[in-house]
Amino acid sequence: MSLLAEIETRLRDRLAPRELVLRDDSALHAGHAGAREGGHYHAFIVSERFRNLPRVARHRLVYEALAELMKRGIHALAIDARTPEER
Repeated sequence: MSLLAEIETRLRDRLAPRELVLRDDSALHAGHAGAREGGHYHAFIVSERFRNLPRVARHRLVYEALAELMKRGIHALAIDARTPEER
């Protein structure tokens, strides 16, 4: 399973998103020192789980879902986490 597929599976399992768009931006960071440590990704997530949570708490939920992958393949993750009403 590719890392992008693993990211998707974990986010879907933990956050039950109504919408999830993942993008691998690793090629944009080629040559960057951190690129050797893992990929650069962007996640757009719409989920009820984010309701009444500030941005920091939403990001924590995403990082918790991906904790293991953050240690072995993800160097950077940009997160856009919204509720359905914010979509």
